Amino acid sequence: MPPPPDTTRVMAAGVFDLLHPGHIHYLEQAAQHGDELVVVIARDASVQERKHPPILPEETRRTLVQALKPVDEAVLGDEEDQLATVERLQPDIIALGHDDYHDEEDIKTACKRRGVEVSVVRVDEHEDDLAGTREILRRISRSERYRSYLSDLQEDPS
Repeated sequence: MPPPPDTTRVMAAGVFDLLHPGHIHYLEQAAQHGDELVVVIARDASVQERKHPPILPEETRRTLVQALKPVDEAVLGDEEDQLATVERLQPDIIALGHDDYHDEEDIKTACKRRGVEVSVVRVDEHEDDLAGTREILRRISRSERYRSYLSDLQEDPS
């Protein structure tokens, strides 16, 4: 689904497991690079393989991201081939998060081999202390109040 004529389509991607200010910052900055922002949500199997078991299932994560103001469309990524999603969406620009491990030139080269000419931009870091899922989970695990709450949840069968 190529973008409409005279529309600059930006593609962003991520897990978006626990939405936090860093995600909002990333998507707001990505949206500023074009007219339409399409966000690709990582599939559960990919998250499990590359990072950790997902906390929220992929369709829930997609629904949450779709509801965000800067997002025009949120889609699930291809289960086997990340570039297949790029080919399908035909973005003009791919926006990477500040800490994304992908190399901009490698992405452009790989896309070009698949017939997709893209620009790649990297957004700035967000300076919020809760700008990462890992930090949120660390804070919860260190807090006596939350450990007690989690313990209570485990004891309550409802």
